[in-house]
Amino acid sequence: MSRSQLPWLFAALVIGGVVTLLFLNRQPDIEPPPPVPVIVERPSIEDPEPPKPPIPALTEQEVDTPSDPAEALRNAGVGISKRNPAELMAEIGEALEKGDLAAAARLIGSDALDESTRTKLAALAAAGPLRFARPNPAREVGEMEINARTRWALLLDGAEPGRDRLFFDLVRENGGWRVGSLTLPPGPGEAVPRAVLVDSLGIADAFLQAALRQEFERAKEFVDADEVSDAKIAGLCILFEEGGYQLREQKALRAMFQRENLAGYLINVLAGDGSEIAQFSMTVGRNDAESDWLVREINLDELLADYARRVGGGDVYYTPLLKNPKGGDTLVLYFDFDADTLTPRTQRQLEIVADLLRIDPGKKLTISGHTDALGTEDYNENLSARRAEAVKNFLVECGVTQVQIETVAKGQTFPRRPNFTEDGEDNPRGRRANRRSEIYLDF
Repeated sequence: MSRSQLPWLFAALVIGGVVTLLFLNRQPDIEPPPPVPVIVERPSIEDPEPPKPPIPALTEQEVDTPSDPAEALRNAGVGISKRNPAELMAEIGEALEKGDLAAAARLIGSDALDESTRTKLAALAAAGPLRFARPNPAREVGEMEINARTRWALLLDGAEPGRDRLFFDLVRENGGWRVGSLTLPPGPGEAVPRAVLVDSLGIADAFLQAALRQEFERAKEFVDADEVSDAKIAGLCILFEEGGYQLREQKALRAMFQRENLAGYLINVLAGDGSEIAQFSMTVGRNDAESDWLVREINLDELLADYARRVGGGDVYYTPLLKNPKGGDTLVLYFDFDADTLTPRTQRQLEIVADLLRIDPGKKLTISGHTDALGTEDYNENLSARRAEAVKNFLVECGVTQVQIETVAKGQTFPRRPNFTEDGEDNPRGRRANRRSEIYLDF
């Protein structure tokens, strides 16, 4: 192409571009196509997803879930430590009542849940919901080592004695308390043992529980008969009954000393209204490591003093238990002035004595009647005889055979306290202690 033709070519291109623009501007408006919707698959409220067929339930052989009592107890871990042992026991009791054995296992710990204990606890839980006594399901039994080892019990509601408590021995570590061991009550068909725990604290507690329930023969199983008289046991039953004493909820038994074959405990009791504390002590011993622990001594001096103050108006001589010159102890019953009838309180004391006499018809006792010094010697001799006979007759009415009882009239010849002062004046408080009948349990 020659240089002279270029201007014509440029002009043609410009004219063509202008025509094209004019043509495009004359096209009708065209709406853009709608966007393609994004479909999300989800169940519709109006058209719900059809239900899936049910999954067949698995049998016990096919699944092992935590709802199985034994399995729930299996993974206990190290146990929980609490600064307050009462709080720990409350949480364990709550978990057991709810049937949450997994939570109970975590609180108790593997040290206390060996295979045998797990099996027994699982069986206990499977037998039905555990229900503990109200309002205080947890009770501290006593200390084995002061501020180091203590025993607590969860009290089952409505269970018979011997099957009514779960025992937890707690140990103190790093300022907290954890469960060291667990002892469960005997299961169905198992005999109630002589004592669930046969260490010194277990025997001491079993003896006290029997005395509190007025179970003389049961209490006697836990004492050394050569060291502790039947009168001492009966006297303690009477003190508990008349004074309304109960074991204190916390630290009822406190270890005074612990040796290999000898242990001493201080027992803290509350009066019937729970307002005051009284104490007495017991010594528990055994001959060697293979022998049974037995109660060998009961010192009731402080408890008798509290009883005299509470029941006898402060008269320390007004006591239901005396040392007998022949050895052992003698029960004492008191009479009103010039009276030979039994008071309701005296009748309750005699009912306890009758219980222990009916158990063994071979047991015998001697009842002596006494008076103060007012009146003639002959009159008082006769009055003392009537008092002894009144005691005998009541025991016979309670089912004791007459051949088991001997009566003796002592009149005014054996006063316990002076009938008169040194100045020769009347001594009413002294005479009050002399109007009595004494029961010597000669067995």
